Amino acid sequence: MHNFLPTAYFQNKFVPFGEANISIATHALHYGTGAFGGLRGIPDPQNPRQILLFRLDRHCQRLSQSARFLHFDLSADKIQQVITDFVKKNSPDKSFYIRPFIYTSDLGIAPRLHNVEKDFFVYGLELGDYLSPDGVSCRISSWYRQEDRSLPLRGKISGAYITSSLAKTEAVESGFDESILMNSQGKVSEASGMNIFMVRRGKLITPGFDQDVLEGITRDSIITLARDLGIEVVERPVDKSELFIADEVFLSGTAARITPISRIENYKYSTHRPVTDQLREALTAITENRDRRYQDWVFTIPLD
Repeated sequence: MHNFLPTAYFQNKFVPFGEANISIATHALHYGTGAFGGLRGIPDPQNPRQILLFRLDRHCQRLSQSARFLHFDLSADKIQQVITDFVKKNSPDKSFYIRPFIYTSDLGIAPRLHNVEKDFFVYGLELGDYLSPDGVSCRISSWYRQEDRSLPLRGKISGAYITSSLAKTEAVESGFDESILMNSQGKVSEASGMNIFMVRRGKLITPGFDQDVLEGITRDSIITLARDLGIEVVERPVDKSELFIADEVFLSGTAARITPISRIENYKYSTHRPVTDQLREALTAITENRDRRYQDWVFTIPLD
């Protein structure tokens, strides 16, 4: 049962969440012609009368870019202003997640992006740990990550997530927590909704953008943070067999944050995860605004 925040932004105004409804004939519902974002917010541990949002500007920029794939001109500044007002109106007192969504709102039946109305809404819900912070089990999915030549993978296009849904359910129904998808070249791409990192001989390794991965904001944050901590980061193709012999493996994403992997298929990993733990502790300190070196990553919204 989800605890949704009481107010949503819908059709250019703020309304009660229960009144933000779309028609069953909505174009995006039938064709997956939508794009979404997702970001976390927390009450400031030092001042509960203000909210902290992690990298709000980057999230708004990425969603604005995703809108362009749908032939929709929606500025990052507009998205940021709506999200800021949304947070103030809801004044959440627990950790929460914000879901902004752009979609073709017309009631037509032809699959197209031209001559069709678009709209933008925002809602939120309380959210703690998305995956177990102690570690998750993963299987290699029988489904493959799409290719950028057939789908704009630089955006979070809603229709693309059928593959993620198939992979996630396949994993859970076969006794695992998560799935890892390979790309069409047989290299490691990402999980159902998270980027993936591994540690080998002290180096942090992750598939590059040429491996059909999402341009993850948490991914970008981890790479920057790791380099600042003196950890060598390598972005390159990753073989499945490398994952099995890695020293540490973890997933990253807005919902997942940094989630260690305890097992992939029948290969188990040590619970001693020095690099993963160091990065997770550092990222937590940043999101809670306890590390002044990264203040520009944290957007503060006063509630008074």
